[in-house]
Amino acid sequence: MPDSAAKSWRQTLASWKNPALLAMLALGASAGIPFLLIFSTLSVWLREAGIERGAVTFFSWAALAYSFKFVWAPLVDAMPLPWLTKRFGRRRGWLLFAQMGVVAAICLLAATNPVKGGNALILMAFFAVLLGFFAATQDVVIDAYRIERGEAQMQALFSSVYIAGYRLGMVISGAGSLVFAQIIAPVFGQSGGYSFFAWRITYLAMAALMLLSLGVTLLIAEPEPAANSRHPCPPSFYGRLLLAVVMAAAAFVGTFFFVMPSVVVASVWREPARIVLSLGAALLLVFVLVRCRFLNQRMLQETYLRPIADFFRNYGSQAAVKILLLICLYRLPDIVMGVVANVFYLDIGFDKAEIAGISKTFGLAMTIAGGFLGGTLCLRFGIMPILFSGAALAAAANLLFAWLAHVGRDILLLTFAIAADNLAAGLAAAAFVAFLSSLTNRAFTAVQYAIFSSLMSLVPKFVGGYSGTMVTALGYERFFLLTAALGLPVLLLVCWNWRTATVRNKA
Repeated sequence: MPDSAAKSWRQTLASWKNPALLAMLALGASAGIPFLLIFSTLSVWLREAGIERGAVTFFSWAALAYSFKFVWAPLVDAMPLPWLTKRFGRRRGWLLFAQMGVVAAICLLAATNPVKGGNALILMAFFAVLLGFFAATQDVVIDAYRIERGEAQMQALFSSVYIAGYRLGMVISGAGSLVFAQIIAPVFGQSGGYSFFAWRITYLAMAALMLLSLGVTLLIAEPEPAANSRHPCPPSFYGRLLLAVVMAAAAFVGTFFFVMPSVVVASVWREPARIVLSLGAALLLVFVLVRCRFLNQRMLQETYLRPIADFFRNYGSQAAVKILLLICLYRLPDIVMGVVANVFYLDIGFDKAEIAGISKTFGLAMTIAGGFLGGTLCLRFGIMPILFSGAALAAAANLLFAWLAHVGRDILLLTFAIAADNLAAGLAAAAFVAFLSSLTNRAFTAVQYAIFSSLMSLVPKFVGGYSGTMVTALGYERFFLLTAALGLPVLLLVCWNWRTATVRNKA
């Protein structure tokens, strides 16, 4: 959004009356609910059932779908679904498919008792993977719908409301589901210990909430399709492509978890090597399928290569590389610091109740407030100024944690630091999501945004994996000073892209 497109305060505040914002809030909650049902909530269920920790941690693999959703995101753009696409449209058809899959997977989890014996635990792991796949697919479709539903000027508000809904959905399926399970356990004669029926009812309640999202999808309007959003190949070709994606995913997982641990020696390059070689195995399989004429080469080019080529053609190679650098590094200070935040709180003497009360409850409220503020300011002043301000505030907030590390246990300073950090993070996230949304071409919304959203966490999460090592070597105070300094190159990248990354909504 060029700065010239900024609105007056009257126009900005009037934009909050847009009824589509309610749909964004509901869709955000729909995306947030499944996320913790395969993370912390499921882990609590399994541990309460007496499943050993090693088996519980394996269930986190179910969330790999969120990291690799860009692999099948092109299908969301290119592949028509039988009956659903014709009846409800390109986006709503896929959204109904994904939401029905989420509801079904949650119900299957609810019907499975992990301590029943036999293959129960294996079945539960499969259902968790299924939930991860459908939930990640829902994210892809909602992102595409959100971008296509409104003009470029509304993307900041849509992003902030969507993020707020997502956070609320996580609260419902996280803390909400745990409290619900504890309350209803006595109903089934279990005042303490493991109650499968309590967990079954809890997960069925989450499925019932997800059914409400189906109603929202039926009520919302289908966005206008782009002029060049066509399905250039026969449906059977896309069916083969879908099967190839499943086979490639199996090759990646098999190489990563079962082949590479015995081949790569332990070192700092172990994880990158596993990822690269596992991707190589998946790509090799795709190459073989193309050579065997199982996959159509033209279809692959249209589905996967054309969206990438479109981005470089629209912005030019040099500008596109600068934009991608900004996408990869923008969240670096925030994520690298966040990895050790809870450990830091414990190490300087805060107890779990204080951390939960300030970080999880008060911090959540400040994040949502920051998101609303960021969306409003983006609409008023334009995206790039708020993108710069968000990066500067996020880096500056890390200085407060360095101060806290120097001072030691101080509840007021902790509250102030968490308030500033979450407010800055919410503001920066709203601006950054609006920035990414406006970079996409509506003909390839799903795949381009899926690639952008994967890239924005790839480098920060990789560097964040070494946060503990850096804390051990530097100590907390110097570590937080380092994370604040990481914000300087991000600010330079924002300035570097200010003119070249013309944020616009392309038809």
